[in-house]
Amino acid sequence: MIKLVRVDHRLVHGQVAVSWFYSLDADTIFVVNDSVAKDDFRKSAIRLAKPDNAKLVMKSVAESIEAINSGITDKYKMLIVVESVADAAKLIKGTQGKIKGLNLGGTKPREGTKNYSKTINLTDTEAEQLVNLQNDGVDVWIQQVPSEEKREFHK
Repeated sequence: MIKLVRVDHRLVHGQVAVSWFYSLDADTIFVVNDSVAKDDFRKSAIRLAKPDNAKLVMKSVAESIEAINSGITDKYKMLIVVESVADAAKLIKGTQGKIKGLNLGGTKPREGTKNYSKTINLTDTEAEQLVNLQNDGVDVWIQQVPSEEKREFHK
């Protein structure tokens, strides 16, 4: 069961590992990222940040889509974390309606980005991807921590 899909350029860190994981009553953190899936150093760093009682899975976007579509992940209460809007869009489209919402938690400022909140900075392409997801019926909102008010994304 997918409890939350979150875009956060930091992937697993204090807020994700503690606030979101426990508030969702999750048992698994599923990191969906192509570069992490191939990088043992990044995997080790992420393992250090997870809560002791959390199952941690790290897969590429394609492997994650396959796992979710196969039903093998249905038995877990998952917090899914992706590093980028592009990864989120691929994951959501690839899982064919299994993901109904997307939490925007953090995207760092980069050249060509516009600021949408204190933690969300998006390129025009990323903003369009989010609008397309909304047009497909996906709820897209900005919320850094569970105690913060949920704010719908508007381009």
